[in-house]
Amino acid sequence: MKPNPLFFSTLLFLLSFSVIAQTEPMTLAECVLMAIEKNISVKQSELSLNDAELNRSDAKGNFYPSINAQANHTWNIGLNQDITRGLLENKTTQYTSFGASLNVDLYNGLRNLNQLHRANLAILAREYQLEDMKDDVSLMVANAYLQILFNIEILGVQKSQLEITKKDAERTQNMIEMGTKVKYDLLEIEANRAAQEQAVIQAQNNLRLSKINLAQMLLINDYENFDVVTTNMDAPFGEILFQKPKDIFEKALTHRNDIKLSMTNIAIAEKEVELAKGTLQPSLSAFYGYNTRVSYAERVAGNGEFTDVPIGFVSSSKEPVLRTVEGSELIGPIPFGEQFEMNAGHNLGLRISIPIFNGNSASNNVERTKVNLLRSQNQLEQEKLNLENTVNQAYNNAEGAFKFYEAAQKTLLARQRAYEDAVNRYEAGVMNTFDFNQIKQRYEMAASDMVRAKFDYIFKLKVLEFYFGITISL
Repeated sequence: MKPNPLFFSTLLFLLSFSVIAQTEPMTLAECVLMAIEKNISVKQSELSLNDAELNRSDAKGNFYPSINAQANHTWNIGLNQDITRGLLENKTTQYTSFGASLNVDLYNGLRNLNQLHRANLAILAREYQLEDMKDDVSLMVANAYLQILFNIEILGVQKSQLEITKKDAERTQNMIEMGTKVKYDLLEIEANRAAQEQAVIQAQNNLRLSKINLAQMLLINDYENFDVVTTNMDAPFGEILFQKPKDIFEKALTHRNDIKLSMTNIAIAEKEVELAKGTLQPSLSAFYGYNTRVSYAERVAGNGEFTDVPIGFVSSSKEPVLRTVEGSELIGPIPFGEQFEMNAGHNLGLRISIPIFNGNSASNNVERTKVNLLRSQNQLEQEKLNLENTVNQAYNNAEGAFKFYEAAQKTLLARQRAYEDAVNRYEAGVMNTFDFNQIKQRYEMAASDMVRAKFDYIFKLKVLEFYFGITISL
Protein backbone atom coordinates (compact mmCIF):
# COMPACT_ATOMS: atom_id res chain seq x y z
CA MET A 1 0.00 0.00 0.00
CA LYS A 2 1.42 3.37 -1.00
CA PRO A 3 1.93 5.81 1.93
CA ASN A 4 -0.44 8.74 2.00
CA PRO A 5 1.52 12.03 2.23
CA LEU A 6 -1.53 13.84 3.58
CA PHE A 7 -1.85 11.32 6.44
CA PHE A 8 1.78 11.74 7.50
CA SER A 9 1.55 15.52 7.24
CA THR A 10 -1.54 15.56 9.46
CA LEU A 11 0.10 13.21 11.98
CA LEU A 12 3.23 15.36 12.09
CA PHE A 13 1.12 18.47 12.67
CA LEU A 14 -0.80 16.84 15.54
CA LEU A 15 2.41 15.62 17.18
CA SER A 16 3.92 19.08 16.84
CA PHE A 17 0.84 20.64 18.39
CA SER A 18 0.95 18.13 21.27
CA VAL A 19 4.58 18.97 22.03
CA ILE A 20 3.86 22.69 21.88
CA ALA A 21 0.88 22.27 24.20
CA GLN A 22 2.99 20.35 26.70
CA THR A 23 5.80 22.92 26.71
CA GLU A 24 3.62 26.02 26.91
CA PRO A 25 4.99 28.30 29.67
CA MET A 26 2.77 28.49 32.75
CA THR A 27 1.58 31.60 34.55
CA LEU A 28 1.60 31.97 38.31
CA ALA A 29 -2.18 31.48 38.45
CA GLU A 30 -1.90 28.25 36.44
CA CYS A 31 0.87 26.98 38.71
CA VAL A 32 -1.17 27.73 41.82
CA LEU A 33 -4.24 25.95 40.43
CA MET A 34 -2.20 22.90 39.45
CA ALA A 35 -0.42 22.78 42.81
CA ILE A 36 -3.73 22.94 44.69
CA GLU A 37 -5.17 20.23 42.45
CA LYS A 38 -2.23 17.83 42.92
CA ASN A 39 -0.95 18.65 46.39
CA ILE A 40 -1.18 15.62 48.69
CA SER A 41 -1.89 17.67 51.82
CA VAL A 42 -4.77 19.42 50.03
CA LYS A 43 -6.16 16.04 48.99
CA GLN A 44 -5.94 14.83 52.57
CA SER A 45 -7.86 17.91 53.73
CA GLU A 46 -10.51 17.22 51.09
CA LEU A 47 -10.87 13.66 52.42
CA SER A 48 -11.29 15.05 55.93
CA LEU A 49 -14.08 17.25 54.57
CA ASN A 50 -15.73 14.17 53.05
CA ASP A 51 -15.57 12.43 56.44
CA ALA A 52 -17.23 15.43 58.08
CA GLU A 53 -20.04 15.34 55.52
CA LEU A 54 -20.60 11.63 56.24
CA ASN A 55 -20.73 12.42 59.96
CA ARG A 56 -23.44 14.99 59.26
CA SER A 57 -25.39 12.34 57.37
CA ASP A 58 -25.11 10.10 60.45
CA ALA A 59 -26.34 12.95 62.66
CA LYS A 60 -29.38 13.46 60.43
CA GLY A 61 -30.08 9.73 60.59
CA ASN A 62 -30.44 9.93 64.38
CA PHE A 63 -33.76 11.75 63.88
CA TYR A 64 -35.24 8.84 61.92
CA PRO A 65 -36.77 5.76 63.56
CA SER A 66 -34.77 2.57 63.54
CA ILE A 67 -36.55 -0.30 61.79
CA ASN A 68 -35.29 -3.88 61.83
CA ALA A 69 -36.68 -7.15 60.56
CA GLN A 70 -35.63 -10.72 61.20
CA ALA A 71 -36.60 -14.21 60.08
CA ASN A 72 -35.61 -17.66 61.32
CA HIS A 73 -36.11 -21.13 59.96
CA THR A 74 -35.43 -23.92 62.44
CA TRP A 75 -34.97 -27.66 62.06
CA ASN A 76 -35.43 -29.82 65.18
CA ILE A 77 -33.68 -33.10 64.49
CA GLY A 78 -33.70 -35.91 67.03
CA LEU A 79 -36.03 -37.14 69.78
CA ASN A 80 -39.45 -35.49 69.36
CA GLN A 81 -42.94 -36.47 70.55
CA ASP A 82 -45.30 -38.04 68.07
CA ILE A 83 -48.46 -35.94 68.23
CA THR A 84 -50.80 -38.91 67.43
CA ARG A 85 -49.50 -41.47 69.85
CA GLY A 86 -47.67 -39.28 72.33
CA LEU A 87 -44.55 -41.38 71.98
CA LEU A 88 -41.02 -40.05 71.70
CA GLU A 89 -39.48 -40.80 68.32
CA ASN A 90 -36.45 -39.70 66.29
CA LYS A 91 -37.89 -37.36 63.72
CA THR A 92 -37.35 -33.89 62.17
CA THR A 93 -39.67 -30.94 62.63
CA GLN A 94 -39.45 -27.45 61.09
CA TYR A 95 -40.89 -24.03 61.74
CA THR A 96 -40.31 -20.48 60.52
CA SER A 97 -40.61 -17.30 62.57
CA PHE A 98 -40.79 -13.68 61.45
CA GLY A 99 -40.42 -10.43 63.36
CA ALA A 100 -40.02 -6.69 62.93
CA SER A 101 -39.29 -3.89 65.39
CA LEU A 102 -39.40 -0.11 65.35
CA ASN A 103 -37.77 2.27 67.83
CA VAL A 104 -38.17 6.06 67.98
CA ASP A 105 -36.27 8.46 70.24
CA LEU A 106 -38.77 10.92 71.69
CA TYR A 107 -36.34 12.75 73.96
CA ASN A 108 -32.69 12.13 74.83
CA GLY A 109 -31.44 15.36 76.30
CA LEU A 110 -31.38 17.10 72.87
CA ARG A 111 -28.35 15.04 71.95
CA ASN A 112 -29.56 14.39 68.40
CA LEU A 113 -30.05 18.11 67.78
CA ASN A 114 -26.69 19.02 69.30
CA GLN A 115 -25.01 16.24 67.35
CA LEU A 116 -26.37 17.70 64.10
CA HIS A 117 -25.20 21.20 65.05
CA ARG A 118 -21.76 19.81 65.90
CA ALA A 119 -21.58 17.97 62.54
CA ASN A 120 -22.40 21.19 60.67
CA LEU A 121 -19.68 23.04 62.59
CA ALA A 122 -17.22 20.24 61.86
CA ILE A 123 -17.86 20.63 58.13
CA LEU A 124 -17.24 24.36 58.44
CA ALA A 125 -14.00 23.68 60.32
CA ARG A 126 -12.78 21.26 57.65
CA GLU A 127 -13.61 23.84 54.95
CA TYR A 128 -11.53 26.47 56.76
CA GLN A 129 -8.74 23.96 57.18
CA LEU A 130 -8.85 23.17 53.45
CA GLU A 131 -8.79 26.84 52.47
CA ASP A 132 -5.92 27.48 54.89
CA MET A 133 -3.99 24.64 53.28
CA LYS A 134 -4.65 26.14 49.84
CA ASP A 135 -3.38 29.52 51.06
CA ASP A 136 -0.15 27.93 52.28
CA VAL A 137 0.31 26.13 48.95
CA SER A 138 -0.34 29.36 47.03
CA LEU A 139 2.27 31.23 49.06
CA MET A 140 4.78 28.42 48.61
CA VAL A 141 4.23 28.30 44.84
CA ALA A 142 4.48 32.10 44.55
CA ASN A 143 7.83 32.01 46.35
CA ALA A 144 9.13 29.30 44.01
CA TYR A 145 7.79 31.18 40.97
CA LEU A 146 9.49 34.42 42.04
CA GLN A 147 12.70 32.48 42.63
CA ILE A 148 12.65 31.45 38.96
CA LEU A 149 12.10 35.03 37.82
CA PHE A 150 14.88 36.14 40.14
CA ASN A 151 17.29 33.58 38.67
CA ILE A 152 16.27 34.59 35.13
CA GLU A 153 17.08 38.21 35.88
CA ILE A 154 20.33 37.29 37.64
CA LEU A 155 21.31 35.24 34.60
CA GLY A 156 20.61 38.25 32.40
CA VAL A 157 22.78 40.42 34.64
CA GLN A 158 25.63 37.91 34.54
CA LYS A 159 25.42 37.64 30.75
CA SER A 160 25.36 41.42 30.45
CA GLN A 161 28.43 41.68 32.67
CA LEU A 162 30.13 39.00 30.59
CA GLU A 163 29.53 41.04 27.44
CA ILE A 164 31.00 44.10 29.19
CA THR A 165 34.05 42.01 30.15
CA LYS A 166 34.45 40.87 26.55
CA LYS A 167 34.39 44.50 25.40
CA ASP A 168 36.96 45.32 28.10
CA ALA A 169 39.15 42.54 26.72
CA GLU A 170 38.82 43.91 23.19
CA ARG A 171 39.57 47.41 24.44
CA THR A 172 42.66 46.19 26.29
CA GLN A 173 43.86 44.24 23.25
CA ASN A 174 43.61 47.36 21.13
CA MET A 175 45.51 49.33 23.75
CA ILE A 176 48.24 46.65 23.84
CA GLU A 177 48.56 46.89 20.07
CA MET A 178 48.86 50.68 20.40
CA GLY A 179 51.51 50.25 23.10
CA THR A 180 49.61 51.90 25.94
CA LYS A 181 49.09 48.61 27.80
CA VAL A 182 51.17 45.50 28.33
CA LYS A 183 50.15 41.86 27.89
CA TYR A 184 49.83 41.43 31.67
CA ASP A 185 46.88 43.79 31.64
CA LEU A 186 45.09 41.52 29.19
CA LEU A 187 45.74 38.50 31.40
CA GLU A 188 43.96 40.22 34.25
CA ILE A 189 40.98 40.96 32.03
CA GLU A 190 40.92 37.38 30.71
CA ALA A 191 40.98 36.04 34.25
CA ASN A 192 38.03 38.27 35.07
CA ARG A 193 36.29 37.04 31.93
CA ALA A 194 36.78 33.40 32.98
CA ALA A 195 35.32 34.16 36.39
CA GLN A 196 32.38 35.88 34.73
CA GLU A 197 31.78 32.84 32.53
CA GLN A 198 31.70 30.72 35.67
CA ALA A 199 29.14 33.08 37.16
CA VAL A 200 26.96 32.66 34.05
CA ILE A 201 27.16 28.88 34.33
CA GLN A 202 26.31 29.05 38.02
CA ALA A 203 23.33 31.31 37.27
CA GLN A 204 22.14 28.85 34.61
CA ASN A 205 22.37 25.98 37.09
CA ASN A 206 20.48 27.95 39.73
CA LEU A 207 17.77 28.74 37.20
CA ARG A 208 17.43 25.08 36.23
CA LEU A 209 17.26 23.98 39.89
CA SER A 210 14.59 26.56 40.67
CA LYS A 211 12.48 25.30 37.75
CA ILE A 212 12.91 21.73 38.94
CA ASN A 213 11.84 22.79 42.43
CA LEU A 214 8.62 24.35 41.16
CA ALA A 215 7.96 21.42 38.81
CA GLN A 216 8.24 19.02 41.75
CA MET A 217 5.69 21.09 43.67
CA LEU A 218 3.36 20.65 40.69
CA LEU A 219 4.23 16.92 40.40
CA ILE A 220 5.56 17.46 36.88
CA ASN A 221 8.19 14.94 35.81
CA ASP A 222 9.18 16.51 32.49
CA TYR A 223 11.61 19.04 33.96
CA GLU A 224 13.29 19.84 30.67
CA ASN A 225 10.13 21.08 28.95
CA PHE A 226 8.73 22.89 32.00
CA ASP A 227 8.89 26.68 31.90
CA VAL A 228 7.10 29.71 33.26
CA VAL A 229 5.92 32.92 31.67
CA THR A 230 8.69 35.48 32.05
CA THR A 231 7.80 39.09 32.67
CA ASN A 232 9.85 42.17 33.37
CA MET A 233 9.36 42.40 37.11
CA ASP A 234 9.39 45.99 38.26
CA ALA A 235 9.21 46.59 41.98
CA PRO A 236 5.56 47.55 42.67
CA PHE A 237 4.63 50.56 44.71
CA GLY A 238 3.81 49.24 48.18
CA GLU A 239 0.65 51.12 49.07
CA ILE A 240 0.07 48.69 51.92
CA LEU A 241 3.11 50.11 53.69
CA PHE A 242 1.02 53.20 54.34
CA GLN A 243 -1.25 51.03 56.50
CA LYS A 244 -0.51 50.62 60.17
CA PRO A 245 0.46 47.11 61.32
CA LYS A 246 -2.44 47.20 63.78
CA ASP A 247 -4.90 47.87 60.94
CA ILE A 248 -3.45 45.04 58.88
CA PHE A 249 -3.77 42.73 61.87
CA GLU A 250 -7.40 43.73 62.45
CA LYS A 251 -8.17 43.11 58.78
CA ALA A 252 -6.40 39.74 58.90
CA LEU A 253 -8.59 38.67 61.83
CA THR A 254 -11.67 38.98 59.61
CA HIS A 255 -10.53 36.74 56.77
CA ARG A 256 -7.69 34.48 57.93
CA ASN A 257 -8.84 30.86 57.74
CA ASP A 258 -6.69 29.74 60.67
CA ILE A 259 -8.48 32.26 62.91
CA LYS A 260 -11.87 31.16 61.59
CA LEU A 261 -10.85 27.55 62.21
CA SER A 262 -9.97 28.28 65.85
CA MET A 263 -13.26 30.12 66.38
CA THR A 264 -15.19 27.21 64.87
CA ASN A 265 -13.33 24.78 67.12
CA ILE A 266 -14.59 26.79 70.11
CA ALA A 267 -18.16 26.43 68.83
CA ILE A 268 -17.60 22.68 68.40
CA ALA A 269 -16.25 22.42 71.95
CA GLU A 270 -19.34 24.25 73.26
CA LYS A 271 -21.59 21.74 71.49
CA GLU A 272 -19.59 18.90 73.00
CA VAL A 273 -20.31 20.33 76.45
CA GLU A 274 -24.04 20.35 75.65
CA LEU A 275 -23.82 16.80 74.31
CA ALA A 276 -22.12 15.63 77.49
CA LYS A 277 -24.74 17.35 79.66
CA GLY A 278 -27.46 15.59 77.67
CA THR A 279 -26.28 12.23 79.01
CA LEU A 280 -27.29 13.36 82.52
CA GLN A 281 -30.93 13.80 81.47
CA PRO A 282 -33.61 11.08 81.15
CA SER A 283 -34.26 9.61 77.74
CA LEU A 284 -37.67 8.56 76.42
CA SER A 285 -38.29 6.30 73.44
CA ALA A 286 -41.23 4.46 71.87
CA PHE A 287 -41.11 0.94 70.49
CA TYR A 288 -43.29 -1.39 68.45
CA GLY A 289 -42.78 -5.05 67.67
CA TYR A 290 -44.45 -7.59 65.43
CA ASN A 291 -43.88 -11.37 65.35
CA THR A 292 -45.45 -14.50 63.89
CA ARG A 293 -44.51 -18.11 63.25
CA VAL A 294 -45.34 -20.89 60.83
CA SER A 295 -45.06 -24.61 61.65
CA TYR A 296 -44.59 -27.35 59.07
CA ALA A 297 -45.62 -30.24 61.41
CA GLU A 298 -48.46 -32.57 60.44
CA ARG A 299 -51.83 -32.21 62.21
CA VAL A 300 -54.23 -34.79 63.69
CA ALA A 301 -57.78 -34.61 62.22
CA GLY A 302 -60.92 -36.79 62.33
CA ASN A 303 -61.35 -39.32 59.54
CA GLY A 304 -65.21 -39.56 59.67
CA GLU A 305 -65.25 -43.07 61.17
CA PHE A 306 -66.80 -43.43 64.63
CA THR A 307 -66.46 -46.30 67.10
CA ASP A 308 -67.87 -46.99 70.57
CA VAL A 309 -65.22 -47.08 73.20
CA PRO A 310 -66.00 -48.32 76.74
CA ILE A 311 -65.18 -45.81 79.34
CA GLY A 312 -66.39 -47.71 82.44
CA PHE A 313 -69.08 -50.10 83.91
CA VAL A 314 -72.39 -49.68 85.66
CA SER A 315 -71.81 -50.81 89.21
CA SER A 316 -75.15 -52.52 89.62
CA SER A 317 -75.43 -54.29 86.29
CA LYS A 318 -71.85 -54.43 85.27
CA GLU A 319 -72.85 -53.17 81.83
CA PRO A 320 -70.19 -51.20 79.98
CA VAL A 321 -70.54 -47.48 79.53
CA LEU A 322 -69.68 -46.53 75.93
CA ARG A 323 -68.60 -43.28 74.25
CA THR A 324 -68.61 -42.71 70.55
CA VAL A 325 -65.13 -41.57 69.40
CA GLU A 326 -64.20 -40.40 65.91
CA GLY A 327 -61.11 -41.92 64.44
CA SER A 328 -58.12 -39.69 63.56
CA GLU A 329 -55.56 -39.38 60.82
CA LEU A 330 -52.49 -37.21 60.00
CA ILE A 331 -52.98 -34.36 57.54
CA GLY A 332 -50.73 -31.59 56.28
CA PRO A 333 -50.01 -28.38 58.18
CA ILE A 334 -52.26 -25.33 58.12
CA PRO A 335 -51.61 -23.22 54.98
CA PHE A 336 -48.74 -20.77 55.27
CA GLY A 337 -50.85 -17.63 54.87
CA GLU A 338 -53.39 -18.71 57.45
CA GLN A 339 -50.70 -19.50 60.01
CA PHE A 340 -48.92 -16.20 59.29
CA GLU A 341 -52.04 -14.25 60.18
CA MET A 342 -53.30 -16.56 62.92
CA ASN A 343 -50.04 -16.57 64.91
CA ALA A 344 -49.34 -12.82 64.57
CA GLY A 345 -48.54 -10.86 67.74
CA HIS A 346 -47.91 -7.20 68.49
CA ASN A 347 -46.17 -5.35 71.28
CA LEU A 348 -45.74 -1.62 71.75
CA GLY A 349 -44.94 0.78 74.53
CA LEU A 350 -42.74 3.52 75.93
CA ARG A 351 -39.33 3.15 77.47
CA ILE A 352 -37.76 5.68 79.83
CA SER A 353 -34.19 5.57 81.05
CA ILE A 354 -33.13 7.71 83.99
CA PRO A 355 -29.42 7.96 84.80
CA ILE A 356 -28.95 7.64 88.55
CA PHE A 357 -25.38 6.55 89.14
CA ASN A 358 -22.78 5.46 86.62
CA GLY A 359 -19.52 5.67 88.52
CA ASN A 360 -19.27 9.44 87.88
CA SER A 361 -18.36 8.73 84.25
CA ALA A 362 -21.05 11.01 82.81
CA SER A 363 -20.32 13.93 85.15
CA ASN A 364 -16.57 13.52 84.63
CA ASN A 365 -17.11 13.56 80.88
CA VAL A 366 -18.93 16.90 81.24
CA GLU A 367 -15.93 18.30 83.08
CA ARG A 368 -13.58 16.98 80.39
CA THR A 369 -15.53 18.77 77.67
CA LYS A 370 -15.36 21.98 79.68
CA VAL A 371 -11.58 21.60 79.93
CA ASN A 372 -11.43 21.02 76.17
CA LEU A 373 -13.49 24.18 75.66
CA LEU A 374 -10.93 26.17 77.68
CA ARG A 375 -8.15 24.66 75.55
CA SER A 376 -9.91 25.77 72.37
CA GLN A 377 -10.38 29.28 73.75
CA ASN A 378 -6.71 29.46 74.74
CA GLN A 379 -5.75 28.19 71.29
CA LEU A 380 -7.70 31.03 69.67
CA GLU A 381 -5.90 33.60 71.81
CA GLN A 382 -2.58 32.00 70.90
CA GLU A 383 -3.47 32.07 67.20
CA LYS A 384 -4.29 35.77 67.48
CA LEU A 385 -0.97 36.46 69.19
CA ASN A 386 0.88 34.46 66.53
CA LEU A 387 -0.93 36.30 63.77
CA GLU A 388 -0.17 39.69 65.28
CA ASN A 389 3.51 38.80 65.64
CA THR A 390 3.58 37.45 62.08
CA VAL A 391 1.93 40.59 60.67
CA ASN A 392 4.31 42.86 62.56
CA GLN A 393 7.29 40.85 61.36
CA ALA A 394 5.98 40.79 57.78
CA TYR A 395 5.46 44.57 57.90
CA ASN A 396 8.95 45.20 59.26
CA ASN A 397 10.43 42.81 56.70
CA ALA A 398 8.63 44.50 53.81
CA GLU A 399 9.53 47.98 55.02
CA GLY A 400 13.15 47.00 55.56
CA ALA A 401 13.32 45.25 52.18
CA PHE A 402 11.97 48.37 50.46
CA LYS A 403 14.57 50.59 52.11
CA PHE A 404 17.30 48.10 51.24
CA TYR A 405 16.06 48.02 47.62
CA GLU A 406 16.19 51.81 47.41
CA ALA A 407 19.72 51.77 48.84
CA ALA A 408 20.71 49.05 46.37
CA GLN A 409 19.42 51.18 43.47
CA LYS A 410 21.49 54.15 44.64
CA THR A 411 24.54 51.93 45.09
CA LEU A 412 24.13 50.48 41.60
CA LEU A 413 23.82 53.93 40.08
CA ALA A 414 26.93 55.07 41.91
CA ARG A 415 28.87 51.95 40.94
CA GLN A 416 27.78 52.32 37.33
CA ARG A 417 29.02 55.93 37.22
CA ALA A 418 32.26 54.88 38.88
CA TYR A 419 32.70 52.14 36.30
CA GLU A 420 32.02 54.50 33.38
CA ASP A 421 34.51 56.96 34.81
CA ALA A 422 37.01 54.12 35.30
CA VAL A 423 36.63 53.13 31.63
CA ASN A 424 37.59 56.64 30.57
CA ARG A 425 40.54 56.76 32.93
CA TYR A 426 41.61 53.25 31.93
CA GLU A 427 41.55 54.15 28.26
CA ALA A 428 43.49 57.32 29.04
CA GLY A 429 46.16 55.22 30.74
CA VAL A 430 45.84 56.85 34.15
CA MET A 431 44.40 53.72 35.85
CA ASN A 432 46.00 50.30 36.06
CA THR A 433 44.22 47.06 35.26
CA PHE A 434 44.00 45.89 38.87
CA ASP A 435 42.16 49.00 40.05
CA PHE A 436 39.95 48.90 36.97
CA ASN A 437 38.96 45.28 37.69
CA GLN A 438 38.21 46.13 41.30
CA ILE A 439 35.81 48.89 40.26
CA LYS A 440 34.20 46.65 37.66
CA GLN A 441 33.71 43.81 40.16
CA ARG A 442 32.04 46.21 42.58
CA TYR A 443 29.75 47.28 39.76
CA GLU A 444 28.92 43.64 38.98
CA MET A 445 28.21 42.92 42.64
CA ALA A 446 26.01 46.01 42.92
CA ALA A 447 23.98 44.88 39.90
CA SER A 448 23.43 41.43 41.43
CA ASP A 449 22.61 42.92 44.84
CA MET A 450 20.04 45.23 43.28
CA VAL A 451 18.23 42.31 41.60
CA ARG A 452 18.35 40.30 44.81
CA ALA A 453 17.02 43.24 46.85
CA LYS A 454 14.23 43.85 44.34
CA PHE A 455 12.89 40.30 44.44
CA ASP A 456 13.31 40.09 48.17
CA TYR A 457 11.19 43.24 48.47
CA ILE A 458 8.58 41.93 46.00
CA PHE A 459 8.11 38.65 47.86
CA LYS A 460 7.93 40.25 51.30
CA LEU A 461 5.48 42.82 49.98
CA LYS A 462 3.30 40.03 48.56
CA VAL A 463 3.38 38.26 51.90
CA LEU A 464 2.20 41.40 53.67
CA GLU A 465 -0.56 41.90 51.08
CA PHE A 466 -1.51 38.26 51.54
CA TYR A 467 -2.19 38.86 55.24
CA PHE A 468 -4.22 41.96 54.31
CA GLY A 469 -6.43 39.79 52.10
CA ILE A 470 -5.03 40.70 48.69
CA THR A 471 -4.72 37.76 46.28
CA ILE A 472 -1.16 36.93 45.29
CA SER A 473 -0.54 37.95 41.67
CA LEU A 474 2.32 39.29 39.58
